[in-house]
Amino acid sequence: MSAERELTAAQRAFLDIVARSTLPLMAAPMFLVSGPELVIACAEAGIVGAYPAANARNLGVLREWMEHTRDAIAARTAAAPWALNMIVHSSYDRFAAELELVREFQPSIVSTALGSPARVLDTVHDYGGIVMADVISPSLARKAAAAGADVLVLVTQGAGGHTGHYHPFALLAEVRRFWSGPLGLAGGLSHGHELRAAQLLGADFVLAGTRFIAATESLAEPDYRELVVSSALEDLVASKAVSGVLANWLKPTLERAGFSAEQLREEKKIDFSGDIVAAPKAWKTVWSAGHGVGGIERVASTAEIVDQLYREYAHCLAAEAAGLGALRARYPQR
Repeated sequence: MSAERELTAAQRAFLDIVARSTLPLMAAPMFLVSGPELVIACAEAGIVGAYPAANARNLGVLREWMEHTRDAIAARTAAAPWALNMIVHSSYDRFAAELELVREFQPSIVSTALGSPARVLDTVHDYGGIVMADVISPSLARKAAAAGADVLVLVTQGAGGHTGHYHPFALLAEVRRFWSGPLGLAGGLSHGHELRAAQLLGADFVLAGTRFIAATESLAEPDYRELVVSSALEDLVASKAVSGVLANWLKPTLERAGFSAEQLREEKKIDFSGDIVAAPKAWKTVWSAGHGVGGIERVASTAEIVDQLYREYAHCLAAEAAGLGALRARYPQR
């Protein structure tokens, strides 16, 4: 995007993080999949990683996770910073206590989901942190921008555990008409050339979630990793019936859990009250994945995944440069 954009200090700081990263990429926070080891491995590979605070089974465990993440990344001189994802929906009971831990451990980036970023702004901005908001529509993007979010992430059709309704190209173009700040794109992105395509369309960076489910450092069960490797696009079913949030679910796990076609058409009310990790909720055994699932060929380490994405991205840049050079040779007057 144009260097002429008028940006806040927090927005400039975020774009500087992206510029210093190995790739314009962030590993998306995935419920019951992302944890400290995955985030630390991402930092070592030179990209920002994030985990949902809700993944820790209680506040004591979350404190241990945040302390371990902070200290492990601080000990690595070239590591990328880390991000914490927070559910800001009004039904989420742990929000206030988690926010106190954010105040204490000061993650560089706090991303919000399922509600307004306004609930975390003062706390995060007080210590110089960056607030990122997930949005699924232009109207929600406008609300998040008005609330003061530093970064917007467009969760588009094709994302996994929390998906959107809109095509990424169209949503990106519409939001760019009124938002000049840092903008991320999420949904169905699994390869390096897709990162470059997102940039050319106007995004500053990409979030990839499904690509990291099969990472050896993820919290995913071995069977979950193997199912992701063996699955393809047509193995996904979009439904609100599992958690109340529209998501893409792996069909074999829906069948195993006994969901009928009629049940999958139902719209369940969002309710994140109580112990959402340890309680017997449907989403514990029904696994999600995004539209990029068909591009995942094997279980691999985070370093191997980032290296493959980097090679794909670099190849795309080289081809782009070669094509531009040939065009200039053919039309030198231009």
